[in-house]
Order: sequence, then C-alpha cells, then structure tokens
Amino acid sequence: MDPQLIKRIVEAALLAASQPLTVVQLNGLFPLDEPAPDGSIPQALDALQADCAERGVELVEVASGWRYQVKADVHPWVARLWTERQVKYTRATLETLALIAYRQPITRGEIEQVRGVATNSNIIKALEEREWIRVVGHRDMPGKPELLGTTKGFLDYFGLKRLDELPPLSELKDFGELEPQLRFEPEAASDGDSTADAMPLGDIAAGNDTENNTVDSADTEPSPPQDAARQEDALAVEGDSTGVEEE
Repeated sequence: MDPQLIKRIVEAALLAASQPLTVVQLNGLFPLDEPAPDGSIPQALDALQADCAERGVELVEVASGWRYQVKADVHPWVARLWTERQVKYTRATLETLALIAYRQPITRGEIEQVRGVATNSNIIKALEEREWIRVVGHRDMPGKPELLGTTKGFLDYFGLKRLDELPPLSELKDFGELEPQLRFEPEAASDGDSTADAMPLGDIAAGNDTENNTVDSADTEPSPPQDAARQEDALAVEGDSTGVEEE
C-alpha cells in the first residue's frame, strides 16, 4: 500500500476521532486482506508530527493514544470558540487531587490525615465524575477503605503518557513550579508567553481559583489543578514528605 495513502488515512482518522487513538486502533482501520505494512503506522505518525512544525496544531502521544491538539502559542485565540462557563477548582480539591496523583494508591482517610481536615465527599465525587480518579482497590485493614488513583483521562488532560512524567516532588516548592510541564496561564499566553499549556482540540481553558473549602455544586467542569499556583494561599509540597503545609 502506498505510504502516502496510509499517512492520509491516519491523519483523517485522528482528526475525525473524538478520543486519542492507539497504534493498534489505527492498524484496525485497514482490512485483513490488505493490512498496513509493518512499521508503516509509526512512520506515518512521525511524518505527521513533522508536518505540524509550522502549523497551529501538533500531534502528540498521551496515555490513551495519539491526538491532535492546539499549540500553545495560538491557544488564546482558539479558546474564544468556547463560551461555556469556566469552572474553577477549590483549594481543597487541588490538595486532594495532588495527594492522589503523587501518593496513589491512597485512601480518603490518609488524605484527611495529611491535610489535617475532613475531605468533603463532593470533592471525591467531582473528581470521579471528571474521570480523573477512580477506585483501584481496597486497603487490607478494618473497614476495607477504598484506594484511590488517577486515570488515563487525568494523564490525557495534562498531555502526559505516564505518571513518571509528573514533576518530581523533590523539585517542587509549590504548584507554581508545575507550570513548566503542566502549565496553562491564559493571560500570559495572550502576551506571547510560550510557556502556556497546549490544550486538546475542543477543550476549554480554565480560569483562576478562589479559595473555598467545598466544591461548588453549580459548577459542571473543574479547571486544571495547576491554576492553584495563582491562589493567595499556595499549596506547598515539600520534598518526598507526605505532608501538605498551608502557608
């Protein structure tokens, strides 16, 4: 089969799909009687990535597969296509998500022990509905409490393939230092700041957070956790300790 045709098929499939596609799924586009030659799909993906060098979109691999997403330098303009209400995270939600991401698997009781306050059940529910966390097992202790961990959806949202791509705790002082890898600041981007995060096609930019202790039930979609860097009270994550200190 013509490599150029394979490349066009792969490109069309990625643009038409509503979710990232794996190499296996892309191979499945070709019939058994005329399969894509070995190695042709990865070659097509490499070629498509190179084609994006001067375009407004880029082809990236995330946990769930390959997808096109808007580049950071043009995202502030493209984001104006979406006018839905931009929902914000509370500080409590940010702390909970951070503990789950970095200390998983972790129980709700362990989260409360580190934070020093009770965790509102709406916070866990909101993160589960967002499909960023899930129950991955149960702790072998009285009551069999649920163990919580992050999902592929969490990785996909932040453009990560694996959890080990999260910035090491030893390199973090607070959530502001997540921004080089998990960054998104619409205001900075509009000024030509190239450090703004590249968002998936069709995603919505998130705004600043205000400090609350519960999740706003009227909000339908939370904003990315890295916006916690712009709260008045930043979450401090110190070294490899299991504690979270509120300044």
